[in-house]
Amino acid sequence: MSESYDVAILGAGPGGYVAALRAAQLGASVALVEKERVGGTCLNIGCIPTKALTTATNLLVEARRGADFGLVIPEARPDLPALMAYKQGTVDNLVGGVKRLLEERGVALVRGAGRLSAPDTLQVTDREGRAARVSARQVILAPGSVTARPPIPGLDLPGVMTSTEALTIADVPEHLIVVGGGVIGLEFASIYEALGSRVTILEMMPTLLPGLIGQRFAKRLAITLHRRGMTIQTGAAVRRIEAAGAGLRVVFEGRRGEEAVEGERVLIAVGRWPNTENLGLEEVGVEMDGRAVAVDERLQTSVPNVWAIGDAVGGPMFAHKAMVDGRVAAENALGGERTVDYRATPNVIFTRPEVAGVGLTQDEAREQGFVVKVTKFPFSATPKAQILGQTEGLIQLVCEEESGRVLGVHMMGPHVTDLIAEGALAVQMGLTADDLAWTTHAHPTLPEAMLEAALGFRDATIHITRKDRRLR
Repeated sequence: MSESYDVAILGAGPGGYVAALRAAQLGASVALVEKERVGGTCLNIGCIPTKALTTATNLLVEARRGADFGLVIPEARPDLPALMAYKQGTVDNLVGGVKRLLEERGVALVRGAGRLSAPDTLQVTDREGRAARVSARQVILAPGSVTARPPIPGLDLPGVMTSTEALTIADVPEHLIVVGGGVIGLEFASIYEALGSRVTILEMMPTLLPGLIGQRFAKRLAITLHRRGMTIQTGAAVRRIEAAGAGLRVVFEGRRGEEAVEGERVLIAVGRWPNTENLGLEEVGVEMDGRAVAVDERLQTSVPNVWAIGDAVGGPMFAHKAMVDGRVAAENALGGERTVDYRATPNVIFTRPEVAGVGLTQDEAREQGFVVKVTKFPFSATPKAQILGQTEGLIQLVCEEESGRVLGVHMMGPHVTDLIAEGALAVQMGLTADDLAWTTHAHPTLPEAMLEAALGFRDATIHITRKDRRLR
């Protein structure tokens, strides 16, 4: 069987399905090839189910604090089967919504594993082994990424999990060892800690969240997690995993030489790799950049009618980045002249407290030659944060000293994964601290901390005491 379209897209994750919807909006006939459920890793085994678990466990933590708000709440405890049903119901609702959008836009969903057999042809094999060809004038590659599997002996032992297995919680381990202090590892650490696990985090790099937030914020987060009872070992290179009675022993090289820690389960969360193997890329002349597909600023590959987006092209592996890539590639495949701009791509980490950032850290700005002024405001001086009883953290602006232009915004505290949107707009539009300071922010709300941080550029912060200044 062979069908021909204007645009064929390989992969129905956030980048792929958004590219399909945008191309269909522009009047193109579109085929979307996917071997699993639409929504890809993000909707099915990534962003959405983890945030559902994060939301539920945060509510559990808040319920246990009922007395702080003058409330009498009976003992709050997790109901794991109900929690799993809530998580899966959320996923199924969103996946169903994406399918309806594709159907309404007339996108043909082709089920099966696809690979390029020619620059204008995808060879698709379904689960029964039946083959079909999908031809198109333009092809967009959106294969996503796969869980990184480091060469650590013992990865196949019972009780060793990837993030996929960690989403299904039949019981709560007494002690969870997390290998990897990046986004995935820290978010699962927060989930399991809220459910009652003792958590140990082993990170090979000197700080948590390497390459994502500045060292100062990483150290603040580590201190906060440690106060909650988590054990954090940075500079810890895992050598092997061994069976230890009914549990597991993780052996690592630390600051004091070889050390070991024992627990019931081990989560391997060391990142993700572009999913570019066995796609026929080299055979049709698509140039690679290591594991990633090499693209230009328009997301065009070395083959003129082939485009690539999202995790497959490397860089930040965020669903929101992939969605923008999908729109850019779809428009360019149909004659547009869009270019990608990742300067204002926010990092959001759903730990407790949350962490978010966009643009340059102060160290990065100085390395690029900027003379900067850094201004901060603590949530402890923010009325809404006090009302919530969540006063840990702060908002930091990195500004060009002479002009006040906002180069970066970095946050730790309540709901900062939402608050970072204002920072992203400021970086994207080249706004100044004065622009933010003279924008009226509603009271009492958490964004007032952004207003006060912006006022600090002119040393005009209003709602702060000497004690609060020391906390900065």
